[in-house]
Amino acid sequence: MESIITMVDVGLSRIRSTLLKMRRASVDKKVAVGPRCRFIKPGAMALGFRVTLEQGVYLKCVAPTARLAIGAWSFLGNGVEIDCQGNITIGSHVLISPGCFITDHNHGTLADKRIDQQSCIAADIVIGDDVWLGTRSVILPGVTIGEGAVIAAGAVVNRDVHRYTVVAGIPARRIGQRDGKK
Repeated sequence: MESIITMVDVGLSRIRSTLLKMRRASVDKKVAVGPRCRFIKPGAMALGFRVTLEQGVYLKCVAPTARLAIGAWSFLGNGVEIDCQGNITIGSHVLISPGCFITDHNHGTLADKRIDQQSCIAADIVIGDDVWLGTRSVILPGVTIGEGAVIAAGAVVNRDVHRYTVVAGIPARRIGQRDGKK
């Protein structure tokens, strides 16, 4: 019985992937799209080979020139939200844990205008290969996260993270290296 359920889940995932392609997203082979995933402007998105989107992932491109690229074998957990106005590039073999939020833009904060009148300011985000974003971490505009880095659960990343560095906290600060050296 369990194998039948698994086959049905895989089939439904492939159907959702095909529907995403029909909405003009660039979708490579064997992409898995879970239930209740939402996509705004999918034509601005590219999903690499064997990307997995768990249930409730929300990918939105909010500007005509926005581009979101996710590399091969990357995994986005339940409830991940990516909000893209400019460019967000996610490498291959990246693990984005449940509840993470990634945005490449902020609203302006000028005192002479109401908040709802302010324009957004975008800065590209680049997440390298083999990166792990812990549960509910937040990645803010203009950040580059180097290859092999680890972002602890709940961290707020507002500046670049070097390769193989482990960061934690609000704002995120270096707490170690993946090779075990401090």
